[in-house]
Amino acid sequence: MDTSVLWSKILDKIKIEINSLSFQTWFEETELYELKNGIAKIIVPYAIHKNHILNNYSELLKKCFLEINNSNVEIELCLKEDIIDEEKSIIDDKPNNENVINNQNIYNNTYISTNLNTRYTFDNFIVGNSNKFAHAAALAVAENPGKMYNPLFIYGNSGLGKTHLMHAIGNYIDKNSDKKVLYVTSEQFVSDFIGINKKDENGTNFSYVDFFKQKYRNIDVLIIDDIQYLGGATETQKEFFHTFNNLYGDNKQIIISSDRSPDDLKILEDRLRTRFCWGLSVDIFPPDFELRVAILKKRIAGEAINKYIPDNVIEYMASNLGSDIRMLEGAVTRLVAYSTIMGSEIDLNLAIEALKDYINKGISEKNDINKIQKVVAEYFQISTDDLKSKKRNSNISFPRQIAMYLCRKLTSESFPKIGIEFGGKDHSTVMHSCEKIEREIAVNKDLANTIEKLEKDIK
Repeated sequence: MDTSVLWSKILDKIKIEINSLSFQTWFEETELYELKNGIAKIIVPYAIHKNHILNNYSELLKKCFLEINNSNVEIELCLKEDIIDEEKSIIDDKPNNENVINNQNIYNNTYISTNLNTRYTFDNFIVGNSNKFAHAAALAVAENPGKMYNPLFIYGNSGLGKTHLMHAIGNYIDKNSDKKVLYVTSEQFVSDFIGINKKDENGTNFSYVDFFKQKYRNIDVLIIDDIQYLGGATETQKEFFHTFNNLYGDNKQIIISSDRSPDDLKILEDRLRTRFCWGLSVDIFPPDFELRVAILKKRIAGEAINKYIPDNVIEYMASNLGSDIRMLEGAVTRLVAYSTIMGSEIDLNLAIEALKDYINKGISEKNDINKIQKVVAEYFQISTDDLKSKKRNSNISFPRQIAMYLCRKLTSESFPKIGIEFGGKDHSTVMHSCEKIEREIAVNKDLANTIEKLEKDIK
């Protein structure tokens, strides 16, 4: 009987004999390596399994072999590392097997890259209120890897700077120490794990198993991005669990990112989520208006763009492009390219035309000004485009002034930003409108009631 088939039958019988927790703990990750000369050689994941299984289940194993295979056997438990060493020693004793030796060692001699992007550093990470805590925690880990905040778990929506921070940590450690750093995405971890199940030309996979363990356990810092993508990959989660335990037990630094907090990662096993909470979890919030402006200015300076981009254009972009940092940076490239191709200087009108597709796709967060404009426009039976237009007839200019007043009262936005949202109006126009409506409310009860109703509709 094939060893895998035989072992499957034996495991099925053991399941009946012991409780499910004991089976999962001691037998689920075992395999029968060979049955030869009355000895059943069984591979177990850790040394602790050897003693426990021999002391508590050796008689049960012998009984199962006798009943299923009609053979009396002695039980020998070993680790995969033991098998690999044994295979290598056999190969070394055969001088004519040079090709086999090369095959066994091919992965051991492979250079394992850090996979770090050197462009992402702490120096070019823009710090604001939304990411200040995450930045401080990341720098603390970079300065003392494995000694504090282990694991470091960084979470937040896509495009907020998680990957930048992780690479910054890795680059700092790589530059300032001799520690081995490895950055991988969860997809790469899955791909590498799948390779364990592939046989080489000799019908074994021990060379790749050795390579996998060298790559993921013979390191000082493991950085794994987008851990949520391990959801559904049950076997890979088990391997990551063991990798995590191995590194953590040796005080190696682990850094993980996700689009949600550990508590919200219901797609992963509980034992993984629990371990993610052992260290420090930090979240990154969407950048506020000031931080978006800073990011845009940094991008413009870093690209050494030979074009002047006015502040009102930068504020327009920061106000309307949402919170995805990649989209903010991409919009700069788009704007400059559009200006070059059209042969026009960059101003607000050009920016509005060049970025109209970005604006439609980019606003992913609640825009309170847009909401206020919509409510006011519906109340006065005009369009939001009318509010943003240059039309000055009273049936449009008065609702526009009311909308500006409400934007100032109900949001924390500045006069310049409100002006940008109303078709690029000057900040002095917004100030005048707010002061005018405030004066009229004091003497016009009907207007005061209208404003009160609009506020309720907006909220």
